[in-house]
Amino acid sequence: MSDRPPHILSFGSVNIDITARAERIPHPGETVHAASYATGLGGKGANQAAAAARLGQGCGLKVFMAGRTGADQFGTLARSLLTPFGVDLSALKEDPAHPTGVALITVDAKAENIITVAGGANMALDLSDVEAHRPLIHSASALLLQLEIPMAITIAVAEEARRAGTLVVLDPAPAPGDGLPQALWQALDVVTPNETETRLLTGIYPETEKEAAQAALKLHQLGATHALVKMGARGVYYRSGTEEGFVPPYTVKAIDTVAAGDCFNGGLTTALTLGKPFAEAVRYAAASGALATTRLGAAESAPDWQDVVTLVETGTIIDRN
Repeated sequence: MSDRPPHILSFGSVNIDITARAERIPHPGETVHAASYATGLGGKGANQAAAAARLGQGCGLKVFMAGRTGADQFGTLARSLLTPFGVDLSALKEDPAHPTGVALITVDAKAENIITVAGGANMALDLSDVEAHRPLIHSASALLLQLEIPMAITIAVAEEARRAGTLVVLDPAPAPGDGLPQALWQALDVVTPNETETRLLTGIYPETEKEAAQAALKLHQLGATHALVKMGARGVYYRSGTEEGFVPPYTVKAIDTVAAGDCFNGGLTTALTLGKPFAEAVRYAAASGALATTRLGAAESAPDWQDVVTLVETGTIIDRN
């Protein structure tokens, strides 16, 4: 990757999140009163682009976002919210035939959440988008992918990146119940499932370090060169070739976990693009995810590079509120 201009491409979903905060998450058929609600930027593609861009502002990296929004007010809002992060939106297409994606989120008093997504324009992406952005895919140092656009397009983008030697980082969320297609396993470099996604992909729910190690080995056997098992407040286990290890959780006061996974991937990809060894990059990723939980919101909770470096190197948390 040393010959490439230092930039990252996130190819995926852009949503507007409508987040309600309640004492608890309702049971099926039940209505609960929320104390408040907010509208903000979302979509795993946009969140990861925003996280990487905020980190990149502190270390000289540029981040592009490729995808679609609708030609509607939510599309205009999404663009206006992405711009301050420094994300290059030249590859973000406006689709007049489909609405901007929306995510309906409920967060409870323990910072746990449930999310319902209406994909809209995200699900209208097709091979013309891959063709249009081929030069950007080829020139990127790293590609961030998620599973909130059609699977066939995710595979096509990953294969295009693999042919060019671009590092492919997949957040397998939302994970399909029948696992990932073999074509996608063959085209990715790094896979980063959380506990639920790990269970769907491997049959193992990683509650302990030993179970996470078993799951990481299985992910590696399925085709991932580098496998990370994110266990939330229990830490992260990684396997990269013959190298493996456990990164314990950073101690933070979590108030919102919505974007922790997206900030984890943004931090991981930023660190790898900067040439950090894989084991070290995992620590930067874990710190990015942990810091994201200390602030409300999705993309807006992303930390900056110096905060992450400070947490990794000294264990000190800078007040971000």
